[in-house]
Amino acid sequence: MTMIKKITAEASYPVRHEVLRKGKPIATCRFEGDDLPTTLHYGLFENGNLQGIISLFENSNHWFEATKQIQIRGMAVLEHNQGKGYGKQLVLYCEKVLLDSDCELIWFNARENAKGFYQKLGYVIQGEPFNIKGIGIHYVMWKKL
Repeated sequence: MTMIKKITAEASYPVRHEVLRKGKPIATCRFEGDDLPTTLHYGLFENGNLQGIISLFENSNHWFEATKQIQIRGMAVLEHNQGKGYGKQLVLYCEKVLLDSDCELIWFNARENAKGFYQKLGYVIQGEPFNIKGIGIHYVMWKKL
């Protein structure tokens, strides 16, 4: 049985580290803005164990004119649970949460290997791919709410 609930930024670090920052210092798991009151962190739990995470940051991207934009960061599911629909559950849960707010648009920088996952959820690529040093090729992706 899975459950999604709010968590602290610090609670997300073990999953961020394992999936997004493997081999790098744990300090790289802390993102600027993690502790702002407007930032939300959610965890997906299976039988009480954290298996996936997602964070929502109030952050505008110059590509978009929407007044209230939310950036997804730190979206990750532990490798042994990828392909089970946990990532989809997290994204759809956050979309529902944001529909109840004044958010107009969700955007994020998607890793190359996650691009297809987000496209299946209705997200669109904006602009050309770019490289984040030490992490890899990314795409700006977005969806209007």
